[in-house]
Amino acid sequence: MESTIRLTVGQAIVRFLAQQDVERDGERHRFIAGVWGIFGHGNVAGLGQALEELGDECGMPYYRPQNEQAQVHIASAFAKHHRRMRTFACTSSIGPGATNMITGAATATVNRLPVLLLPSDYFANRLVDPVLQQVEHPVERDVSANDAFRPVSRFFDRISRPEQLLSSLPEAFRVLTDPAETGAVTLALPEDVQSEAYDWPEAFFAPRVWNVRRPLPDRDAVARAVGLVSAARAPLIVAGGGVRYSEAWGALDGFARRFGIPVAETQAGKGVLPWNHAWNVGPIGAAGGLAANRLARDADLVIGVGTRMGDFVTASKTAFQHPGVQFLGINVTAMDATKLRALPMVADAREALVAIADALASTGWAGTDRAYRDRVAAEKREWDATVDRHRAGDEGTRNTDGVLAQPEIIGIVNDAVGGHATVVCAAGSLPGDLLKLWRPEDPQAYHLEYGYSCMGYEIAAGLGVQLADADRHVVVIVGDGSYLMLNSEIVTAVAEGLPVTIVVLDNHGFQCILDLARSSGVRDFGNELRFRDRGRDRLEGPYVPVDFRAHAAAMGAVAFDARTPGEIREALADARARRDRPTVIVVPTSPEGRLPGMETWWDVPVAAASTQDNVREARGRYERNLASQRRDLL
Repeated sequence: MESTIRLTVGQAIVRFLAQQDVERDGERHRFIAGVWGIFGHGNVAGLGQALEELGDECGMPYYRPQNEQAQVHIASAFAKHHRRMRTFACTSSIGPGATNMITGAATATVNRLPVLLLPSDYFANRLVDPVLQQVEHPVERDVSANDAFRPVSRFFDRISRPEQLLSSLPEAFRVLTDPAETGAVTLALPEDVQSEAYDWPEAFFAPRVWNVRRPLPDRDAVARAVGLVSAARAPLIVAGGGVRYSEAWGALDGFARRFGIPVAETQAGKGVLPWNHAWNVGPIGAAGGLAANRLARDADLVIGVGTRMGDFVTASKTAFQHPGVQFLGINVTAMDATKLRALPMVADAREALVAIADALASTGWAGTDRAYRDRVAAEKREWDATVDRHRAGDEGTRNTDGVLAQPEIIGIVNDAVGGHATVVCAAGSLPGDLLKLWRPEDPQAYHLEYGYSCMGYEIAAGLGVQLADADRHVVVIVGDGSYLMLNSEIVTAVAEGLPVTIVVLDNHGFQCILDLARSSGVRDFGNELRFRDRGRDRLEGPYVPVDFRAHAAAMGAVAFDARTPGEIREALADARARRDRPTVIVVPTSPEGRLPGMETWWDVPVAAASTQDNVREARGRYERNLASQRRDLL
C-alpha cells in the first residue's frame, strides 16, 4: 500500500519546494532559496502557518519585504545573478497584495528570469462569496483578479483542489528550470484550499533534480552558419543575456579573438567581455556607442548570441544598413532565434559558439582580413577616448553653477568602486549612460533590467544581488523619480543587514522623459517635481525640495549628501567599509548634461497633427528617420 503523509496544502508546498534541486555541468544547487511574503487573511493561516511550522525543519527561510512588487524584483535579481540556477518563491494575500506582484511578474517574464509566485485567491468553496478583497465578475464566476497574471506568466494555474498540486507543481518546475521557457510561474491559491489537509504520497516529497539542459546546435544549422560566417567581409556579434546565462563568455572570447570578429553589447550582455577586451566594441543601438553603431551600420553579417533583438538593440530597425545584411540567430528560444529573418540556431550559446568555431577551423578559414581588423581597432580607440572625455566631464556635461552632471558622476562612482563591484539600475536615462560609460571587468559586474525598464526595480534588485553574493560590493544607481516610487526596501536591507550602497541622483524628477518630450516637440509638461502654479493651474512652480538624505536615514540607512567628487569618493569608501547596513549617498545632479545620441535613433511616434510649430518640426524629423527603417527585415 502506498505510504502517505497528511499535510495541508501550504505545508505540502513548503516540503515540496525544499526538495527541488537543479543541476548543470555536474553542479547541483537547491533551486528555491527561500520564500518572500507579506501575510494577510488570504495566506497567514495557510502558507504562513506552514512556513512558521516547517520552514526551519525544511531549510526554507522566510523573508519579509515591505512591498509585494519589490519582493518579486528581489527574486528576479537574485535569479539573474545566479544565472537562473536559483530563485525565490513569493507569497501574497488576496486582492491588492496579489495584484501588486503583477508588475514584478511581467518584469521577470520579459527578462526570461525564473520566479515562483504564490498569490492567494478567493474561496474555492464559494460559500462566503464575496470575501474581503475579492473582485467579482458578473457573468464569469471562476474569474478573479489573479487572472491578470495569465498574460505575464509563463505558466499559470489555479489550485482549487489539493490533489491538483500533484501534477501542477512538477509542471511549474519544469517551466522554471527550462532555459527556453522560464519566466514568472504563478500558482493561484484560494485561501481556503491553502489550509485544507490531504493524504499526500510520500514519494511526492522525494528529492528531485531538474537538469538544466544545454541544447546542442543542429548539424545542418552549423554547416549553414559556417557558410555565412566564412563568406562575410564585415561580421559583427551582438552579445545578449543568453551569453551570461549559459556562461559562454569564455567561448565568446575565444571565438572573437580566433576569427577577428568584433562583439557589440546589449544591456543584458554588457560585461560578458571586459570593457578593455580587444574585440569588445561597446554598446549597440539606440543607447549604443560610436564604434558598435558604425560597425553595425556596415555589417554584412550580424550574429546575435542570446539576444531578443529588441528595439533598443536594433535602433528601431535602423541600425543595420548594409543592403545585403544577413543574420544568424543563436538562442535557446526559437522565437528569438528567428528574428530579423535570421538563420536560426536554436541552441545553448556556449555549445553553439564552440560548434561553429570548430567547424570553421576545420575549413581552414583564418577569419576576417587585416583591413577590417584595423578598422575595428580604430573605431574602438576612438570610442574609448570618447568615453574617457565624458566620464571626466570634458564634454560640457557640467552646469555653470558647478552641479555635477550624470556622466561625470558615473565615472566618479565607477572609478571609486572598481570594475568588479556590481552596478544595478533599471529605468530612465541612467541605463543608457551606464551602458556607454560603466566599465565592468567581470561578467557579474553589470546588472541592468532594461527588458521592461521597470521603475522601482533598482533598490529591490540591489538586495537580490547582495543576497546572491554576500561578499560582493553592490552599488545601486537610481534617479530620484525611481527612488520615490519604491524606496521601502531600504527598511528590508536594514533588517537583513545588507550592506548595499545606493547612489541617488537628485535631478528634480523625470528629466529623461523631459528630454524625450522636447525631442518630440512637446513643451515642458508633467515630468519635473515642481509645485503647482496656481495662476496657470499647471505644475510649473519651483522645484519641490525633498531631503532624500533625511528620508533614508529615517529608515535606518547610513546617509550622506555628496556634492563634489571628493565627497562622493569619501562616502563610497565609508560604504565599502561598512558591512552591516545599507548606505544611501544623495548627489545633487544637473537636470541637463546627459549623453547625446551616438549616430542612432529610437522610434517614438510624434503627433501627426498639431497647431504648435515645434511639434510639426519634430514630426518632419520623425518622418525622415522612418525612411531608414528596414521593413524588409520583418
